[in-house]
Amino acid sequence: MSATNQQGWILLTNDDGIEAPGFRLLVQALNKAGHRVVVFAPHENNSAAGMRINLGTPMELRPRDDLVTTWGLDTEKAEAKLFELQGTPCDTMIVALDGGLEHALPGIHPRLVVSGVNLGPNMSQDSYHSGTMGAAREAGLYGMPAIASSFTSFELEGMEDAIKATVELIEVALGVLPNEPKNLRRPEVDLSATHLSRWPEVPEHPAWESDPKSALRTAFQQGELMLNLNVPPGWNGEVSTTRLGMRWYRDAVSFNSIESDETATFTIGAASIDHSQVAQSDCDVVAKGKASVSCLPVWPQTHPLALDEKLLTWALKSCEGGYPAWLYD
Repeated sequence: MSATNQQGWILLTNDDGIEAPGFRLLVQALNKAGHRVVVFAPHENNSAAGMRINLGTPMELRPRDDLVTTWGLDTEKAEAKLFELQGTPCDTMIVALDGGLEHALPGIHPRLVVSGVNLGPNMSQDSYHSGTMGAAREAGLYGMPAIASSFTSFELEGMEDAIKATVELIEVALGVLPNEPKNLRRPEVDLSATHLSRWPEVPEHPAWESDPKSALRTAFQQGELMLNLNVPPGWNGEVSTTRLGMRWYRDAVSFNSIESDETATFTIGAASIDHSQVAQSDCDVVAKGKASVSCLPVWPQTHPLALDEKLLTWALKSCEGGYPAWLYD
């Protein structure tokens, strides 16, 4: 896919900081493929920031036109607008989607948010800590379709595979998205939408039963469902639709010896990671050299905009391999 994508914009962020190598490579790859991108990214590394936001703290938004030249972007082929925010990944999405983007670049309305490509995995319980996933989830809260993407190694070698897989997923996802977002800032809320949970009622025949694909597409388009991509080093080119798996961080805390009248210093950083096998899980798929794409609810269980659990089950079971089935007719 190439410059035919001049319609619409992709909004990019990350948690490793705007000058992180994975982010640079993604911007360059999307530019080369002819996609118009607008960047609102943190000015520095915010790994594991989760959904932390800065309340009541002024944050400077700075244009980074210098990176257009430094990164060799071809703005005649595809426009690229780059900004850094002195804030967290979630801050970047709140600022961009709640008026900052319109203030800085009037008339630009992104059709998709992409967060990443992160250096290091974001699977299993990482979904609670990850700034990469936090930014994508925040975008969903604002009614935007969003993808989080991570390379499961902490070394840069092989990052090109993660970039390739991310661009592929973006281009597949764009196939079900309008050129401008339908639900940005949620101008209206339809609690009768077929993809939403009816909890505490559990109907025998859910509203989406006759057309689950359309229900899932609507959920993605309106920000109730996000995609989480994890690509391993040495990626074999295969993709599987997954659920979150189980990983256990062992011996996560180290501390210095405690002397009398001294304060101990503690450091968080797991010495080892174990994983328990779970069918069709992100951890197990990545361990086999495949890329994992998880369909994740944006809103927590019991929220009125939570996804119907049976619909999530359909999304998982309808695909024995490849991207989520609902991304295709």
